[in-house]
Amino acid sequence: MDKFINLFTDFGFKKIFGEEINKELLIHFLNELLSGKEKIKDITYLKNERLGSNARERRAVYDLYCQNEQDEKFIVEVQRVKQEFFKDRSIYYASFALQEQAKKGREWQYELKGVYTIAILDFIFDLKNPEKVAHHVKLLDEQTHQVFYDKLSFIYLEIPKFQKEIHQLQSDYDRWLFLFKNLHKLPDKPPLFQSGIFKEVLDLAEIMNMDKQQQAIYDDSLKDYQDLKAAMDTYKKEGRMEGRKEEKIEVAQNLLSLGSDITFIVKATGLTIQEIEEIKKASDS
Repeated sequence: MDKFINLFTDFGFKKIFGEEINKELLIHFLNELLSGKEKIKDITYLKNERLGSNARERRAVYDLYCQNEQDEKFIVEVQRVKQEFFKDRSIYYASFALQEQAKKGREWQYELKGVYTIAILDFIFDLKNPEKVAHHVKLLDEQTHQVFYDKLSFIYLEIPKFQKEIHQLQSDYDRWLFLFKNLHKLPDKPPLFQSGIFKEVLDLAEIMNMDKQQQAIYDDSLKDYQDLKAAMDTYKKEGRMEGRKEEKIEVAQNLLSLGSDITFIVKATGLTIQEIEEIKKASDS
């Protein structure tokens, strides 16, 4: 049995970053990603589900959604498997955080607060730059290469590309990336993580520190993660192209047969809740 939780499981990620009592961990992580440019002193957790303008429109369900003291919004997403239109999805999700800032009445002049989308990826999407772990993206002017609009920011972290060993870690930023990749593999608490903010992280992440109910929930979350990885590995070995609708349906059917939660399957496949419920009905009939 592992000593520490896997941060790519739904339970593991939210255990460290999604609880109000531990929000200083999320603040620290976000500040490291922003390289000290926009220091966050406090955050408020917001409801993680955003609805369209009517019941038929697609919803956005974030892993974490919060705002800082300047009312800037932060969307934090963990993506476990590669999706064909992942970049499109991240931009679509950011659009909800922009649109909800609209104010009624003629006095509103379209002034917006900043929106940051942070995507922590358990896969590689940029094969051309094998050593580039982090992608910081803004809207640029093609001719001048200057930032055209600085209130919409995207940070993509390709965790599998992070190759530093523990003795090579030089900053807190390095330590965070190392934990995303290796926390669940650690046999014990390394000296480098036994003080400050990272001691809190490892204390929270230690499975034996959890009660029986939490351990059971984590076991289910870990099973979902492992089932998803196994299903995707199978499709890759069979040489199938990723992203086609029929293959998403096959993945959904497989995960349903394994008892995975519908919300988890939505994130894994990109299918809607309605589509998955229809697949479930067809399988049950």
